[in-house]
Amino acid sequence: MIRIASERLSPEAYVDFLKRTDLGAQYPRERFEARIPRLLQNASISLTARDADGQLMGVLLGLTDFAYWLYVTDLGVDRSCLRQGIGRRLMRRALELAGGEKDIAVYLIAHEGAVPFYEKLGMKRADDVMQYNHIEWTEFTVE
Repeated sequence: MIRIASERLSPEAYVDFLKRTDLGAQYPRERFEARIPRLLQNASISLTARDADGQLMGVLLGLTDFAYWLYVTDLGVDRSCLRQGIGRRLMRRALELAGGEKDIAVYLIAHEGAVPFYEKLGMKRADDVMQYNHIEWTEFTVE
């Protein structure tokens, strides 16, 4: 049984989780250790999925205005638990917390390998997203 809850994670717990997911490759190396605590502290929505033993199996972090939009910054599921509906449940709960599907538009940047998952949720590729990005970005994987 997986329990979804609003919970703020410690940086250590989140980094440990990143090692067990494909999310660990989405962050740049630059100032990683300093930036992760800010991410965790400032997310408007912070959800976890834990098994009966309390093991962290999934995480969703999002930014929202609770009126119009939700931007999902992180959605990950432990590789050992994929295809069990955990990601779907996290997305559903985040949308509810943000204000519900009648009021909230959801945006995110999807890793190419995750696109089929998001399409199954009914999401579509957007052509109207703009980007301003002048940061250093050295790819690495959290290990």
